[in-house]
Amino acid sequence: MIERRLGKLPPRYDVRTYRLSPVLTARVPDVPEHQDWSQGVPYQMWGNDQFGCCAFAAHAALTATWTKVAQGLVLLSSEQVLQNYGAVTGFNPVTGQNDNGTILLEQLQYWKSNGFVRPGQTRDYLTAYGIIDSHSVSGIKRGISYLGGVLAGVQVPRGFMSLPLGTDWDWDAVQDHVFVGGHAIALTGYTPDGVFFNTWGSRTFMPWNTFLKICDEAYGLVSRQNWLTVQGLSPKSEDVQALVAEMSAA
Repeated sequence: MIERRLGKLPPRYDVRTYRLSPVLTARVPDVPEHQDWSQGVPYQMWGNDQFGCCAFAAHAALTATWTKVAQGLVLLSSEQVLQNYGAVTGFNPVTGQNDNGTILLEQLQYWKSNGFVRPGQTRDYLTAYGIIDSHSVSGIKRGISYLGGVLAGVQVPRGFMSLPLGTDWDWDAVQDHVFVGGHAIALTGYTPDGVFFNTWGSRTFMPWNTFLKICDEAYGLVSRQNWLTVQGLSPKSEDVQALVAEMSAA
């Protein structure tokens, strides 16, 4: 059986964190019924079969998704993912020590302030981030459609841990609903019925009713570096720069 690890620590809240949901509602009142940025993206395990680096595997998945759509594919290696995990949490990629998981808010703060390693000579800096109501399907849809993806944290039922990789995460299809730990996933597409996400190297789907049962935090991410085309707009020709200005002024 393929190993898989969790690694998201309980949410940490900071009243200063920008609340993105109301702004997305005002700026993006309507979204398409279907939006899927994940088709054909070569997601990988990125070390999450051995270590609790799920938050950084999600970063790699978002980077791959954004750049494949907007520019040209940028694919992090497992070594780079583990290096980023270590930079934020103190994990030692050589010995495997201090494999204690990640607080997503700390990851986002580090990503924005210090940047992460990536292929090439430049570091990857997050432009801005904000909270999306984790129980708002419309808010999640807006974040995916407008920003190219959402970083979400979920509590995983034991019944999902033994599913074949890529099998739908359907609450009603498993018997064991005992939560066994937190997990970070990259939400990269949706339909009227549910959401596409990357976990353990596989593009996976879950119905909205499952998502609403297990999600305990969600963040909309703005990445000028990865999501904007050479024209400075998103792949749908939307002006994300205006959103950044609003968030920076808050």
